[in-house]
Amino acid sequence: MARMNPTAQLYDFATQILASRDFFERSTSVLEEVDSEFRPRDEMMTAAQHVMHTAQTLDWFIDGVTRPEGFNLNFEEPAKDLNEAKSLAVARASFNRACQRAADFLRSKTPEQLSAPLKPGPIMGGQPMNEIVWAMVEHTAHHRGALTVYSRLLGKIPPMPYGG
Repeated sequence: MARMNPTAQLYDFATQILASRDFFERSTSVLEEVDSEFRPRDEMMTAAQHVMHTAQTLDWFIDGVTRPEGFNLNFEEPAKDLNEAKSLAVARASFNRACQRAADFLRSKTPEQLSAPLKPGPIMGGQPMNEIVWAMVEHTAHHRGALTVYSRLLGKIPPMPYGG
């Protein structure tokens, strides 16, 4: 049986985050700065808010596994910050920084560290730390999908996320 190179596992986790970023960027590339404050209904997030929220959530996961107190369950503060998100360009820059931060974090950990159980609690308590990767990827995909609907409502055709 072939032994897996531990570095390959670290790279794979980081690669999943960076691939998720690429899929997100490709799918939402038809949205322009003028579309930043588009929302189908008043109670829904704007396009810029979707992107900013996705960035915030990536950071929230990394903070949650690195802070001694674990995940911050005060969701009011990030929600207030979302109200300030008015620009897709600014939100996209935040998203890219968050993706890179997550990839760098994953690459900085050993397989043993990434396999260690998270602290007991309501957010993934007891699961291996590396399980945050699927959560980040799935959350990003969820908002990517919402933004492709926004694109269609604006009369734009979003490209397939998985192509060149």
